[in-house]
Parts: sequence; C-alpha cells; structure tokens
Amino acid sequence: MTDLMKWFDSRRSPMDMIERLFEGEMGSSAIRVEEVVDGNTLVVRAELPGIDPEKDVDVTVTDGVLSIRAERQEKTEHKDKDSYRSEFRYGSFVRRLPLPSGVQQADVTASYKDGVLEVRAPLPDQQEVASASKIPISRG
Repeated sequence: MTDLMKWFDSRRSPMDMIERLFEGEMGSSAIRVEEVVDGNTLVVRAELPGIDPEKDVDVTVTDGVLSIRAERQEKTEHKDKDSYRSEFRYGSFVRRLPLPSGVQQADVTASYKDGVLEVRAPLPDQQEVASASKIPISRG
C-alpha cells in the first residue's frame, strides 16, 4: 500500500505521474535524484554519469517546477582481425520536481562534478512566505 501512496504524492505534477505510470518508478528514462535540505537551501542531486553537462543537460525552472533534461549518445567499436563489434546506447531523460513555494527562479544554481548534477535552490525565510488571510466579503 505504501508503494501505491508514492504514486499519489501531492507534490508531484500530473505530468510526472503520467510519465511514472508509463516508464515505471525507475524506468529506463528516469533520472535518479536525491533531495535534501542543507540549512536554508534545497539541494537536488541527479545521477548523470557519462554526460557532458554543457552540451547534453538542460536545467530549467518553470511555474515552480524544476526540470532536468539530459540526452546520452554513446558508441563503441571493437575491430579485430576477423571480427567487428559495435555497440551504441542513446536516449533522452527527464525528471520534474516541484519546488517549495517562494523559491526564486533567479536564485537557483547548478553544478556538475563526477557524474552528479547538483541543483541548489535557496529556500525563502518563513516570514517571507505569504500566509493565507481571509478576505472580507462586502454586500453590494
């Protein structure tokens, strides 16, 4: 039952749930991520080994959702006296994660080291987050 509840995590976008349905939890096109809060910063680490971050990775923030897109293209050849072997591996990967309310898009940074993409998003102070307030209704 807990696995089923993960599918309905309220922080996930409907598009993310559809992708997870067709691809599986860790399907071939999933990017594995780790989300942690380090002080007042949300840190997202994505596993992207063997990828050139300058050419093959796009990190965007749109409407409070962090999107990580990557593309991999690898080809190896082995030529021997009487044989030839060629292998290739390619594919596109995407992962979307909702950001906490109040995260400023301009403050989000990304870096890549040793096959791990790290995205850092400073979290707003609790006082800065607008709280809900009741709006009075006037009779017209």
